Amino acid sequence: MHLDAKDKQILNQLNQNSRLSMRELGRIVGMSSPAVTERIKQMESFGVIKGYHLQIDYEKAGYPVSCIIEATVKNGQYDLFKKRIEQQTNVEYCHRIAGQACYMMKLHFEGLTEIEGFINDFSDLAQTVTHVIFSNVETKQHF
Repeated sequence: MHLDAKDKQILNQLNQNSRLSMRELGRIVGMSSPAVTERIKQMESFGVIKGYHLQIDYEKAGYPVSCIIEATVKNGQYDLFKKRIEQQTNVEYCHRIAGQACYMMKLHFEGLTEIEGFINDFSDLAQTVTHVIFSNVETKQHF
């Protein structure tokens, strides 16, 4: 599917606020709400729009400590590592990457002690490097 300028405008608006009504979205991008609805349905059917997601304030949810962990899997135990990560409930994302490490993960914890426990629990499968997050820079994704 080829995205034109209107499709990109729609995506940018939905990326900022996926709860916009079709009427409001149409007003913003200069289209009728049925036309906007049709474009969104088409982008969904082609997999351009994969879903609508909840944005969580982890600190307010009781997980005030966030970190990025680089993991280098030991002895080719990739499948076991993936299975164990899939069981974790505090992993925001886990990406397989190129470079010195094998995986890059973002996790949320109640405190530093829990980070240490996580690292200890995975020490048999991976060597880790942990980066505690102090603050975030708000960015905007544009097409």
